[in-house]
Amino acid sequence: MEGQVVGRAFRLLRHRLLRPRAGPPQDNSREALKEPERAQEHSLPNFAGGQHFFEYLLVVSLKKKRSEDDYEPIITYQFPKRENLLRGQQEEEERLLKAIPLFCFPDGNEWASLTEYPRETFSFVLTNVDGSRKIGYCRRLLPAGPGPRLPQVYCIISCIGCFGLFSKILDEVEKRHQISMAVIYPFMQGLREAAFPAPGKTVTLKSFIPDSGTEFISLTRPLDSHLEHVDFSSLLHCLSFEQILQIFASAVLERKIIFLAEGLSTLSQCIHAAAALLYPFSWAHTYIPVVPESLLATVCCPTPFMVGVQMRFQQEVMDSPMEEVLLVNLCEGTFLMSVGDEKDILPPKLQDDILDSLGQGTNELKTAEQINEHVSGPFVQFFVKTVGHYASYIKREANGQGHFQERSFCKALTSKTKRRFVKKFVKTQLFSLFIQEAEKSKNPPAGYFQQKILEYEEQKKKKPREKTVK
Repeated sequence: MEGQVVGRAFRLLRHRLLRPRAGPPQDNSREALKEPERAQEHSLPNFAGGQHFFEYLLVVSLKKKRSEDDYEPIITYQFPKRENLLRGQQEEEERLLKAIPLFCFPDGNEWASLTEYPRETFSFVLTNVDGSRKIGYCRRLLPAGPGPRLPQVYCIISCIGCFGLFSKILDEVEKRHQISMAVIYPFMQGLREAAFPAPGKTVTLKSFIPDSGTEFISLTRPLDSHLEHVDFSSLLHCLSFEQILQIFASAVLERKIIFLAEGLSTLSQCIHAAAALLYPFSWAHTYIPVVPESLLATVCCPTPFMVGVQMRFQQEVMDSPMEEVLLVNLCEGTFLMSVGDEKDILPPKLQDDILDSLGQGTNELKTAEQINEHVSGPFVQFFVKTVGHYASYIKREANGQGHFQERSFCKALTSKTKRRFVKKFVKTQLFSLFIQEAEKSKNPPAGYFQQKILEYEEQKKKKPREKTVK
């Protein structure tokens, strides 16, 4: 009965989000969402290069509501202004622009003017009604000027997942923001005219800053693009390897996971990192890096979700009717709620392999790329060892259409613990979506995951020979 009530509550929430209605801006700001953040950052298309860097640069400011003490976030600057749009395009743009302020200020409407405010960098994902995804890269800070003032957000909207690159772009925007809005425009115009670089390539922009002269800004994409959208440093700072492994196990079985933290940056980075551990699979359920206050009912959703909630809303979350949830306190590095079997989900030997790999050579890691590869690698290897043989069990017809042989695939695993895990994993949407793409593909498997599969198979071939030599 409780599950039915929760389900009805969530359907009502979705209806409210999607239903067009008249009213003040804050009431309509959620219409652009197909469902509260049914999206995943790590599975965004792998861009080869050549696209525009961004669609919009927006400034979102707080405006006092009439006859109230609360504030509402509104867009006070937009570049570029779109003209001559078709009716359908215009409606889509309006829905998008109404949704964005809510996610730039997810922490509610109670604000006071400040003289100091630590800048915060975070991001969100919006899914349009046609299924296309847009990422909002945000930098929240105090506007230039004397005296107490309210923070504002610079938000870059793009369909490209590349967080390191956009963080550097926001650094440049912030540098110009200290001088004048007029200095930001030519920089963003130059960026808009530049082509997004291919992996490993660099684009150089020329930009003039008063009193500093002409500057050349180089923006380089990592050569290995499958981790360019994530930074594992915050997750490692907040949690132990064992805890990260338990979060991974919960995510693999598509459970409900809530992250609690004070800062928007911490929440955003940690939830992106947790989702990225699932590579080459993609989280396809509700996904909200920072849940706005008005969408806290999401935690009552009966279906899987991965969400971030600010610590100030902890009690509201704890009081919500939830079942089988992993509630992670990133500030304290603890689990406030759990199912209890998180340590038993993955095969024991493979758990040990992951922990051993994570614990080796940590003192030698210096760059973000090295940290990312060090953390991601063992989890990729986990999937190589459990499901890396998938391609051999896709039977193809004459027209190239494939059919996955699930039973034979599972039987091929000689380890009982691996087979027990894989029998559960093949029933998830994570695996189903992955295998559907593989069935449709007319080309042989390629990419980073396939490279790791081939390396593992080569190692297995060498092992018997080494034993013979010994």
